[in-house]
Amino acid sequence: MDEIVAAVNQYGFPIIAAFGLGYFIYYIWTWVTEEVDPIVGESHTTLIHLIDRIRMLDNDLIRLKTKLDMILREQELKNEKDITDIDSDSDTDSE
Repeated sequence: MDEIVAAVNQYGFPIIAAFGLGYFIYYIWTWVTEEVDPIVGESHTTLIHLIDRIRMLDNDLIRLKTKLDMILREQELKNEKDITDIDSDSDTDSE
């Protein structure tokens, strides 16, 4: 502690504070580049894979909805044809 006081007396507080701030910035920079940056890179890769999977699921849902709509439309047409056939049969029976 006496060394810090002697340095402040010799060089002045602003110079010592600048060195302290420089060390703090260096410490934060090394911490971010060594610990945080690799984790962010891994999470970025994971996020890209998840987005790709969501897009594939969305495409699958669109295909399934299209198939379902087509089957339902065929059922409606079949039902309409059956009703038309019943109506035409009842018309011939009444004559």
